[in-house]
Amino acid sequence: MEPLAILVLLCLPVSSAYPLHGAVRQDHPSMDLAQQYLEKYYNFEKNEKQVFRRKDSSPIVKKIQEMQKFLGLEVTGRLDSSTMDVMLKPRCGVPDVGGFTTFPGSPKWRETNLTYRIVNYTPDLPKESVDSAIEKALKVWEEVTPLTFSRRSEGEADIMISFAAGEHGDFYPFDGPGQSLAHAYPPGPGFYGDVHFDDDEKWTLGPSGTNLFLVAAHELGHSLGLFHSDKKEALMYPVYRLSTSPAQFQLSQDDIDGIQSLYGPHPSSDATVVPMSSVSPRPETPAKCDPALSFDAVSTLRGELLFFKDRYFWRISRWNPEPEVNLISAFWPSLPSHLDAAYEAHSRDSVFIFKGNQFWAVRGNEVQAGYPKALHTLGFPPTVKKIDAAVSDKEKKTTYFFVEDKYWRFDEKRRLMDKGFPRLIKDDFPGIEPQIDAVLQAFGFFYFFHGSSQFEFDPNARTVTHTLKSNSWLLC
Repeated sequence: MEPLAILVLLCLPVSSAYPLHGAVRQDHPSMDLAQQYLEKYYNFEKNEKQVFRRKDSSPIVKKIQEMQKFLGLEVTGRLDSSTMDVMLKPRCGVPDVGGFTTFPGSPKWRETNLTYRIVNYTPDLPKESVDSAIEKALKVWEEVTPLTFSRRSEGEADIMISFAAGEHGDFYPFDGPGQSLAHAYPPGPGFYGDVHFDDDEKWTLGPSGTNLFLVAAHELGHSLGLFHSDKKEALMYPVYRLSTSPAQFQLSQDDIDGIQSLYGPHPSSDATVVPMSSVSPRPETPAKCDPALSFDAVSTLRGELLFFKDRYFWRISRWNPEPEVNLISAFWPSLPSHLDAAYEAHSRDSVFIFKGNQFWAVRGNEVQAGYPKALHTLGFPPTVKKIDAAVSDKEKKTTYFFVEDKYWRFDEKRRLMDKGFPRLIKDDFPGIEPQIDAVLQAFGFFYFFHGSSQFEFDPNARTVTHTLKSNSWLLC
């Protein structure tokens, strides 16, 4: 039983007159503290204890670089002052990169009318102030989605909200003032969806102490199914900044995109309670049945089909043939958008994602450690700066990489490029014209995507058998 979202927010004061939890510590964290931090938030193996002043290839240096990249710090691989300052501050207890094994299938509530109950209260604030802060935090999400929330005074509710200190019955004890401020569980029955606040914090409604509204708004985002964001301006970023008055709070575009990818937009186009004056218009989710729709990349994943477009991807499974659209960042926060190519290497239970001269390995909803890597590590010459498409033949354990009018063949068993390549696409795939956007293997055929069209290619007959619309897979 793992909490989906243990919130330990990094609270920055509005000004130096309001330090968080007393004076800022002047000493740097010990090496043991740094290792514990990486173990807890970045999936660093406990048996990999290292000396930090090691060469750049050491596991702990790579983990420091991974942390620095996600948090928007300068990627030095060293425990420099800015990195150690962040490690000393309160923050979210959910791992930032990887470790999201409690988030399978992008969980969300199946009903849009949800209930909540405030089980008990903190002595730091009047009850009516707590009620108001929680109601306002729920409004943040209600105003940009079809969700509505009603409060219950007794019995079970979808979201049970409570204050507790130390061990409180869920195997995730709180740790006193600072550090972990709260935690929450993902949507689901029983304890799922619940939010717990650490009552050892000094809860307030202003800039001093820990602001209940802002922590609650973040936690309730997790209760509704959102991951952490790597965008610093986002409410769901693991580092929380009290840089504006709560009365002037506004969701970032990243938060809006994320929650609307789960529940859709507010049914009223006039909904303007959440201030949006300084936010650029929300980029629209691509329409799956747009006759001009093209894909950036296509891949399989453990029996599912994934169709990538801009910041989004459609997901089709044998259990749910209805295409489900998601933000790429909701499943893999550290991956880029606007991908170049993707393919599944079945023998390694991994999907490889390509953009520019780099590629990533994904297993389930975890980006594997040690990535991204450079394209040339696969055996491409320096002249190849990006690839257009990739597809793997499961039976032959062979992967084809398409670049402009040529293609390479990669042996997945030896993990080497085959000799005699590149070859011209037109010679071995007659009827297929460059430039290829994506390739999929299914039902014994290769499906080559080019713009809004796809070409079904029979590799045995070496001929194109059908021409289809690219989005025919999306039930269009």
